Amino acid sequence: MAVTSSGFQLSFEFFPPKSEQGLEKLRSTWTQLDRFAPVFFSVTYGAGGSTRDGTLNTVLAMRAAGLDVAPHLSFGGDSREQIGELLDRYRQAGIGRIVALRGDLPSGLGSRRLAYASELVEFIRGHSGDHFTIEVAAYPEVHPESASYASELHHFAHKVAAGANAAITQYFYNVDAYCHFVEACRRAGLDLPIVPGIMPITNYERLLRFSDSCGAEVPRWIRKKLEGHRDDEAALLAFGADVVTRLCEQLLAAGAPGLHFYSLNQAEPTATLCRRLGLAEHAAPA
Repeated sequence: MAVTSSGFQLSFEFFPPKSEQGLEKLRSTWTQLDRFAPVFFSVTYGAGGSTRDGTLNTVLAMRAAGLDVAPHLSFGGDSREQIGELLDRYRQAGIGRIVALRGDLPSGLGSRRLAYASELVEFIRGHSGDHFTIEVAAYPEVHPESASYASELHHFAHKVAAGANAAITQYFYNVDAYCHFVEACRRAGLDLPIVPGIMPITNYERLLRFSDSCGAEVPRWIRKKLEGHRDDEAALLAFGADVVTRLCEQLLAAGAPGLHFYSLNQAEPTATLCRRLGLAEHAAPA
């Protein structure tokens, strides 16, 4: 199916590379994915700001290349002053979008200065006004630490009330979970765009490890099929591409306002999905 809506929000997520060689590889990746004209790229922020400098440097390099980029940001173990300085640095660099997350504390820190992402959103609004478009996280299958589905909606509503403009979901492979979550939000008066997060399937062990740690359910039939292909990379990639393409088609047919791909700093798996979805691809500049 071809995606033609002018309001479609396409975005790609990276993590900050650890070396100059990694950054050069990432340049190639973002050059290839930029051909699909995403609304923005995003760059993750490690637990407690553990990748603070790497995130900043990656964001600035991408911005210097003319890309619209949204740094992830969380309080973790940082002070308000440190976060304020980082926001100022991003604003001066022409960054206009932030992905605001609660984040995780690094190992060894037993408390956090702020407990909820809504507090970070509120801080950003207080510090920077309406300069930044703020994306927040949403969890259609419920965050592992949430006490209940109602509690999940309650915390999400607080982020919206604090000033969030849009949301990106944790990845999932169950369309009904996304649709039910969006319907519940609409009934609660939460009308912001909720963009589904999409994880390409490229590796059996890594997918299950990620999913088990973040509470994303991989349906049993998908697990069993992947297990059967674990020693046949070509078959696993083909099956994964079929599953995720169909997932995206169903989401778009259900009215999803866009797609946010967790690229894992790889171009081809995500580019393959974009092509299969009929997303327009533009030639790289000469």
